[in-house]
Amino acid sequence: MSRIVRSVCMGLMLAAAPAALTLPSAPVMAQDADPAVVQIQGFYDALVATMKSGGTAKARYEKLKPAIEKAFDLSAMTATAVGPTWVGLSDADKKALTDAFSRWTVANYAKNFDSYGGEKFVTEPASIARGTDHFVKSKMTGSEPHAFNYRMHQVGSEWKVTDILLDGNISQMAQKRSDFASTLSSAGPQGLAKRINAITDQMLG
Repeated sequence: MSRIVRSVCMGLMLAAAPAALTLPSAPVMAQDADPAVVQIQGFYDALVATMKSGGTAKARYEKLKPAIEKAFDLSAMTATAVGPTWVGLSDADKKALTDAFSRWTVANYAKNFDSYGGEKFVTEPASIARGTDHFVKSKMTGSEPHAFNYRMHQVGSEWKVTDILLDGNISQMAQKRSDFASTLSSAGPQGLAKRINAITDQMLG
């Protein structure tokens, strides 16, 4: 399990500097199942099923893609990772970056969660509200438990992930923005999309 955590952390960080986010402590109280928590649990169910099925990274990619597209707001995550430059990009550049980032996100899970060794993902039953965002706290259980917490916002009737907080508070979108900055500055949005796609190609073999 520690191998999986180390691998996914390296894949998510892309050699960036850390950034932290402290979660609020007051949970959202609801009589019915928390829809943000239900969304994350559905993603975890698909992830565990894919881990158990094994197969090639490409096969796992195809199985995980629908679940990730349902649970993650990949366009919002891309915009946050790119940073302020995003608003001035052309529609074509935004699409190229969103497509590349989405593809990489799915491939990262497909490669790093490649087999099942009894891992369990446990979510807390109520999300935590901060303004219009909700935070879902979860952990992967085992000999070395690690927290995987999710920042989410509402898109229509669904709650979708906008950031992943590794070990509870390390913002992956902040890290990606730091990592993407130099390539975006030197090679532009198309160059950054090309770099992300190249990394994805390596992960998928």
